[in-house]
Amino acid sequence: MKTIVISLGGSVIVPDKVDFVYLNRFKDIIKKFSKKNKVVIVTGGGKTARNYLKPIHAAKLPEKIASIVGIASTRLNARLVAGIFGITHTIPESLEEVVRELKKHKLVVCGALGEGKNMTSDGNAAQVASRIRADYFLNITNVKGLYTKDPKLRGATLIPSISYDDFLRIINKIRYHAGQHFVLDQAAAKLIKEFNIKVYIIGKDLKNLKHCLGGKSFEGTIIG
Repeated sequence: MKTIVISLGGSVIVPDKVDFVYLNRFKDIIKKFSKKNKVVIVTGGGKTARNYLKPIHAAKLPEKIASIVGIASTRLNARLVAGIFGITHTIPESLEEVVRELKKHKLVVCGALGEGKNMTSDGNAAQVASRIRADYFLNITNVKGLYTKDPKLRGATLIPSISYDDFLRIINKIRYHAGQHFVLDQAAAKLIKEFNIKVYIIGKDLKNLKHCLGGKSFEGTIIG
């Protein structure tokens, strides 16, 4: 039996509006996988968060306010995803609650945990992965993996694998702010290096997800 942590990007859950078609297909794959394995899904905020954070940043309200609102949006998405999975038990709001729920259930869904400074759902997913000694941390986002530059730009190429140190150097060049969007954030990058957590970054293609979960060759980026 494997234990894995999935950071399900808010950009996948709510690209513009809630993608129920994708989430239902995702549910079928994960439910089948979780029959023999343990899974923790940590949800991001996506468009929901950005719709709230944009006016907050424009009004120059304190970053603490932006952080609290961003956290709330991830928890709203967690309740949505949990509902699609038919989960009615507790949605954890702390690392301890995640550990407790995972002892009782093979599948746990949560949003951001606590209200730590500069902490995001990616960072929380990395925290969970280190705490439960996950076999790996799977980050599902709206791009196929880590690229040499913005994937929208001509000449951008996918990086199939990268070391912890090299990835951290890239991440440290990005200034943190609530609601930021990148394949993996600073908090997560530091934790995966500290605890030697293998990370797979993949896009939302569900066939690719099946290959990754099945231990087959997949398209994406491996950090480790």
